Amino acid sequence: MDESFKIGDLVWAKMKGFSPWPGRVASPTKDLKRPVSKKSRLHWIFFFGTNNYAWIEEVNIKPYAEYKDQFIKTNKSVPFKDAVEAMESYIKNRGESCNDADDPDAEFNRLRESVSEQKKDTKPKIRKDHPPKPVAKRTNSESSTGPPTPNKRERSNSLDGGQLSGLNSLSTSGIANHSPPRKRVVSSLLDRPTSVARPERPPLDVERISKTLQEKKIHPSSLKFGFLGLGIMGSGMVKNLLNSGHSVIVWNRTPEKCKDFVKAGAEKGMTPSDVVQMADITFSCVADPQAAKDMVFGNCGVLLEASSSKGYVEMTGIDAETSQDIAEAIQGKGGRYLEAQVQGSKTEAEEGNLVILAAGDRTLFDDCQSCFEAMGKSSFFLGEVGSATKMNLVLQLMSGVTLAGLAEGMALADRAGLQQKDILEVLELTSLACPFIHEKGKCIIEGGFQCHLPLQHLQKDLKLSLCMGDQLEQPLPLTAATNEVFKHAKRQGYGDHDASSVYIRARF
Repeated sequence: MDESFKIGDLVWAKMKGFSPWPGRVASPTKDLKRPVSKKSRLHWIFFFGTNNYAWIEEVNIKPYAEYKDQFIKTNKSVPFKDAVEAMESYIKNRGESCNDADDPDAEFNRLRESVSEQKKDTKPKIRKDHPPKPVAKRTNSESSTGPPTPNKRERSNSLDGGQLSGLNSLSTSGIANHSPPRKRVVSSLLDRPTSVARPERPPLDVERISKTLQEKKIHPSSLKFGFLGLGIMGSGMVKNLLNSGHSVIVWNRTPEKCKDFVKAGAEKGMTPSDVVQMADITFSCVADPQAAKDMVFGNCGVLLEASSSKGYVEMTGIDAETSQDIAEAIQGKGGRYLEAQVQGSKTEAEEGNLVILAAGDRTLFDDCQSCFEAMGKSSFFLGEVGSATKMNLVLQLMSGVTLAGLAEGMALADRAGLQQKDILEVLELTSLACPFIHEKGKCIIEGGFQCHLPLQHLQKDLKLSLCMGDQLEQPLPLTAATNEVFKHAKRQGYGDHDASSVYIRARF
């Protein structure tokens, strides 16, 4: 049976997961092994606009001229328009006839050679100590219509078995890409960078009193409160303590972060132990269990000034064992201890809408009531030390698994050519609707991943949940899989981005 396409034919070639793309049937080199396909014959296709090659099954190839009007109407993305323009320019340069009787490859070879020369002259050298700048976010309309030219790993994920074996041979032959990728007006997420810039955090207006706080009508305690840590959560909580009339002494590892709070009426401590010495009750909200331990046991730490007249409230997301260690140390000096875990994000912290889960000394919980009212919408006392940390990890586990499921669903919708905003709109009309899914779904669609809940913090809680499961011999297979997805996204550089950036890992 004769092949319906021959070398030099201009075609529309469709790679799995992408829209039809203008290309040309090219001649593979002698050392390039042709993979086996059970469905139909394979052709070696050059893709215009991206200057890459791939084996494409004949069933996924259509004549260019015959289907031109049809496919141009269905794809409006900028990379696609540029590819069509490159195809038309090639046809024009070849002359009116697309089948040169003397040498059908003459113009094509000239095109390839000119691009190769351009590559030699213009390809920038990338130093290892200077990673490339991050790409701009891709618009949703382009997410499923980008050119079929992802990097080698992503191309492999888009192909069937026969095509995959062909691309495996490319990795050794070194001819998968004869020319540099074309500069795009809007960069595709498929060309994600190896290094990702930390998203800029908008400045916090410390003196702005939220509407929620105004409606609470809080009567501030006469006690003095210390606060250690002015990070993404701590800064919002301190803002509401100050705006509700509490007396606050602050400390942060980076002293510059204290300036705005001092202007708003806070005092500043030089060390954690100084803050404890000046305050009646000290709150701590730092990055992780190790940082929480360092705050207590480290040089100039809390333990130096702990006494029977002092109270210590740990608000860092930690495990029960770490909380118990801190509790024993504080109580050993005669002090009172309370673990107060928070449920919520940066927005809830700034607005005063957190949910606070507390356990430990009941009298200390009562003394902190006016503070908890300023910080959150509800507070719960759960009994002995460890109860609150365990409940918090259970809730964080559920959040992480839910977010991973949302990310995978949005990635599947994108790959299927569905509009993600339509998915979210319909989802919000179902029983799955909730503020968490709405907020994270919106972050995925916008693509900036402005941080509300850092991905690395949620991954830390997933890890702590798995440790708790090991201790209790409770299988957590979904959590384990979710943790691996989050770990990979963190390794790709998205740890400081919002947790919704796990979508990047799900998408690829």
